[in-house]
Amino acid sequence: MIVIVDYDMGNLGSIANMLKKVGAKATISSDPAVVGEAEKLILPGVGAFDNGMKNLNEMGLLSVLNQKVLREKTPVLGVCLGMQLLTRRSEEGKLPGLGWIEADTIKFNFNGQAASLKVPHMGWNYIDVCQTNSLFQEMPDHSRFYFVHSYYVNCDDNRTILATARYGLEFAAAVASENVLGVQFHPEKSHKFGMRLYKNFVERF
Repeated sequence: MIVIVDYDMGNLGSIANMLKKVGAKATISSDPAVVGEAEKLILPGVGAFDNGMKNLNEMGLLSVLNQKVLREKTPVLGVCLGMQLLTRRSEEGKLPGLGWIEADTIKFNFNGQAASLKVPHMGWNYIDVCQTNSLFQEMPDHSRFYFVHSYYVNCDDNRTILATARYGLEFAAAVASENVLGVQFHPEKSHKFGMRLYKNFVERF
């Protein structure tokens, strides 16, 4: 069973609908007992970093998520804010992140020729896959995905970066460390490319 973690920080229905289209059985839940039975986890999210971590803590989800991901090695996919929560911290807030990825979340801050770029980075953008991983199997080169974000993930080790995109600078569009995966874009808003990515997560992890 795939559990989409509900911590009041995202449009969960669109992810559930996309999973249904690829033939996956998924449930949306904020119940730690249900999360504890998951075979795979999706951590979505839209909004502020500290609000996300605060909600996870207050809803009693942090301990079960750490148990599932760190000890049981359950595959987890963080989406947008969900990917940023995988890091140690964010310039957006003061609370510590989950720390499952050796990385920090940094605000876009442009100067020089890029100073005219608007933040948030919003809209379609192409990605470049730079590490072999099942998440991007059977996808064409330069697949494009839909982004909405003002912060990006800065990894300690480039080997953690699965794919990059460019908006004023090159940033991590997807990351992975063992069973922990994250994508900065919204696959559920990315049509055939997003459908392929969710299908890969469902069938290959």
